[in-house]
Amino acid sequence: MIKVAMTNVYVDDVVKAHAFYTDVLGFETRTRLDLGGGTLFITVGAPGGAQPDLQLLLEPGQGTIAEPYRKAVYEAGLPAIVFSVDDIRAEYDRLRALDVRFAHEPQEQGPVIAAVLDDTVGNLIQLTQPKG
Repeated sequence: MIKVAMTNVYVDDVVKAHAFYTDVLGFETRTRLDLGGGTLFITVGAPGGAQPDLQLLLEPGQGTIAEPYRKAVYEAGLPAIVFSVDDIRAEYDRLRALDVRFAHEPQEQGPVIAAVLDDTVGNLIQLTQPKG
């Protein structure tokens, strides 16, 4: 069986992204390595043992491939990644209280309720909850 072990999201600033994804979104740090020369390898994941084998790499988004891709995705209004939540309205209220900027508040989109937020490091992130 093949399973997803790690995926990435390109970010403007790995340190700032790490703070946002842990302190604001609530992920836990899984890996934090200093590779030298100012390069950090940081992964985060769901807290409390949820999805222990799945990590999100906070990937430096500079460079000839990542920068144009990330910018185009953002300008098109497309989420770089989608996270599921148990109660989207409560999560929306919690994040708004932390001054997180949303591109749109929770709304029905087919089989889910979705909201899109700005992660402060160059990405739109979609939160979803199944309807019903």
